[in-house]
Amino acid sequence: MVLMHFSGAQPTVDLTYSDVFLVPRRSDVTSRLDVDLSPGDGSTATIPLVASNMNSVTGPRLAAALARRGGLGVLPQDMPLQDIDAAIRWVKEQPVPWDTPLVLPASATVAEAAALVPPTPGHGIVVVAEIGERVHVDDILGVVPATRLGTALPDARLGDLARGRTPSIDADDVDDARHAFDLIVATDAETVCVLHHGYLVGTLSQRTALRSTIYRPAVDADGRLIVAAAVGINGDVAAKARALAAAGVDVLVVDTAHGHQEGMLRALHTVSGLGLGIPIAAGNIVTGEGARDLVAAGASILKVGVGPGAMCTTRMMTAVGRPQFSAVLETAQAAAELGAHVWADGGVRYPRDVALALAAGAASVMIGSWFAGTIEAPGQLQVDEAGRVYKESWGMASTKAVHGRFGRLDPYERARKELFAEGISSSKIYLDPLRPSVEDLVDMITAGVRSSFTYAGASSVAQFHDRATVGLQSAAGYEEGKALPVSW
Repeated sequence: MVLMHFSGAQPTVDLTYSDVFLVPRRSDVTSRLDVDLSPGDGSTATIPLVASNMNSVTGPRLAAALARRGGLGVLPQDMPLQDIDAAIRWVKEQPVPWDTPLVLPASATVAEAAALVPPTPGHGIVVVAEIGERVHVDDILGVVPATRLGTALPDARLGDLARGRTPSIDADDVDDARHAFDLIVATDAETVCVLHHGYLVGTLSQRTALRSTIYRPAVDADGRLIVAAAVGINGDVAAKARALAAAGVDVLVVDTAHGHQEGMLRALHTVSGLGLGIPIAAGNIVTGEGARDLVAAGASILKVGVGPGAMCTTRMMTAVGRPQFSAVLETAQAAAELGAHVWADGGVRYPRDVALALAAGAASVMIGSWFAGTIEAPGQLQVDEAGRVYKESWGMASTKAVHGRFGRLDPYERARKELFAEGISSSKIYLDPLRPSVEDLVDMITAGVRSSFTYAGASSVAQFHDRATVGLQSAAGYEEGKALPVSW
């Protein structure tokens, strides 16, 4: 089974994304909106984007936002079981047609709010007298646009900034996303509250209402947002897998840095034998042999990538890994022959890389550090000396990650683990001022990928696998493709 075609001779060396390009073909796909990006990997995702199971990337807030636009977030295995259980249940409780409201008490300060959301258009804070389980319209003091945070004093109270009115729409009055957009325009507000029987059920801005006309949310059989969670290969894997399934997880990811090992195969046999009725992803691997062994052990999705991540130093420390395009191409070929699927994990820095991973046969593409610098990623927003907003990120094999993973060990055993840590322990991931939200990045990525499909004459991921034609290029060819600032 051939998944894609090379435009010239078969390569004799392994390739990464910058080594290749897509060749345009005759196409009858006339609009990007005619493209269906559903990965078809056994999940109910409707776009081929998966947020990596990294502590600095995927938490419940990002998982919910991504699922609302059709993607899937994987909660990391380092989270204590009670926390990951609570995170899964929280995602399941979030609204599907509306945004999760950011609610703060009147006593909260601008500085506290700015740690959660930057002063950017399209976001707002619902200010209430006191935080409770449910928010009644009478308890809402107003909505503070996030842009107001940039002009107010850090110690100003949100209660003093509330507009004195509550721009709102009633959920029962909304016929569809286009109608919601029109209702928001009529309120003349950046962000409106969505009310149902007098209680707050979400918020909406013009941009988020517009997105609802383009994306289909990824939901489970009960209409709730989907979320995945990871487990390691050590300890009582069966007990943790059962607990995550009971909490409502939609995809279980069995994860370790070197996935083609006996410990992984034992863990997979154990988890697949539980009959949980949910897809099982496993990795990481980079070879067809690894794909065949993991599928035989019970995996239906394979995580592919060793060393391409921005926070990973595995290749420089150990010389182990493989250029990502070739790794995806070989594993996807093996997986397709067995009815399994591939998630390309790591190494994507531009929308083109996502398109190339899909061309190589991936069903979905996992994104790590790219999503770490977003409003919804775990951690508070911080500001550097130059006034730029960032979040902290770190590798999952780094010293910082080891501290989190083995914090309950005695100091001697924890110190032994630290001796073999790899990866970057701390890095500043700056928010793109033009695209500070994970949804902004999803817009950019999917727009590029949809265009890639139209150039290939493909209206689905399966067609793209078949029709994509890839050529090899020199470093100069790659540089030629970059946009340069115009000088007059």
